[in-house]
Amino acid sequence: MSHTHTLTRHRDIQSWVIGRKGSPAVALVPDRFGTRRAQLMLRFARSQAITDDDGMSPCSWSAWLAELDRQQLALRIDPSGEYELVSRSTLH
Repeated sequence: MSHTHTLTRHRDIQSWVIGRKGSPAVALVPDRFGTRRAQLMLRFARSQAITDDDGMSPCSWSAWLAELDRQQLALRIDPSGEYELVSRSTLH
C-alpha cells in the first residue's frame, strides 16, 4: 500500500519537480493586513504557460527554495502524484 510522503530536502524537492517537467513560480498576494507576501507555486508542462495575466512569475530554484525555508514549508506528495505545500510544524 502506498502512502503520502513529505519532502523537505531541497535536492529531493527539486528532483521530484524536474522529474515531472515542473518549474518553480511565485506570486505576490495580499495577506489579511494588505501586505503583499510571496505565494509559492509549481507549474508543470501539462499546465498552461506562466503568464503575467495570472499573477505568477517564474523564479529561480535558489529563490524558490529560500522562500520555502523562510515560510517553513515542505512538499507533501500523495501516491496519485497530487501535491501540496504544508507547514513543517505539522510534520512532528
